[in-house]
Amino acid sequence: MSIVAGVLAPHPPHLVYAENPPQNEATSEGGWEMLRWGYERLRRDLQQVDYDVIVVHTPHWQTYVGTHFLGLPHFKNKSVDPIFPNLFRYNYEMDVDVELAEAISEQAAADGLVTKMMRNPDFRVDYGTITSCHLVRPQWDKPIVCMSSQRSSAFYNVDVTTAQATALGRATATAIDKLGRKALVLASNSLSHRHFTHEAPVPEDMTNEHVHTYMGQLWDTRLIEMMRAGHTRELVDIMPEYTEQAVSETDAGTLTWMLSALDFPTIPAELYAYGTVIGTGNAVVGWGTSPAQPRLSAGVAP
Repeated sequence: MSIVAGVLAPHPPHLVYAENPPQNEATSEGGWEMLRWGYERLRRDLQQVDYDVIVVHTPHWQTYVGTHFLGLPHFKNKSVDPIFPNLFRYNYEMDVDVELAEAISEQAAADGLVTKMMRNPDFRVDYGTITSCHLVRPQWDKPIVCMSSQRSSAFYNVDVTTAQATALGRATATAIDKLGRKALVLASNSLSHRHFTHEAPVPEDMTNEHVHTYMGQLWDTRLIEMMRAGHTRELVDIMPEYTEQAVSETDAGTLTWMLSALDFPTIPAELYAYGTVIGTGNAVVGWGTSPAQPRLSAGVAP
């Protein structure tokens, strides 16, 4: 078995807030419907995909010495968004596939990357992981593997991040294949990432919502068109320029990691939604998720 599908799964906490799940303490009157309805269509399609674990890479668990992995079988706590505590106070509980997490960590280390298992039972799982996993699988009935984003771009540049994320993606695919898992991989990642500096009086009032800059819109559109055309290797080639021009969250390597784990798919991606949240561009995109798409191959990235 191997990776059966991949999703670019953006993580604005506003999308969870707008759906009023019982785990979140804040209540909403809605908002950001295009993105939420896109996630709804994705969830419907994923009902036809057989997978037993969710593997997620997140920009909001930032580590500066190596890639870290959740290393305990169960986590339970409350996640409070530091910027939007009025919207996101989420009581989470999740199971972890520790065997797979250790296998990916060991494979990445064997390939020359620095890795570490995180075994602190009081560790608070980041809201990027929680939000993306909730929006893709709100039942929380599948174990997850969560890995941090090693912030090479803070010391070097996005080119170094791209190289390391590519290597981590290959290691991820190899470990999944060796253990025989059927994995859904998630890139918890927004696109253009310029935020509004002030929150609207009513956050869910969509008359206040729009893309922050025209430049961000243009670059997001270009990236999405490349995904829809199956030009993922070319997409990674322009990733450093895109990241700089769009002030993008791709500086964490999350999207590059997923595309590498999928062996740079050439099938046209399924665009479920594109929309803005506090000015940031967000796309819900799937590979191997739609019945109209061919399934991903069972091979491992070379």
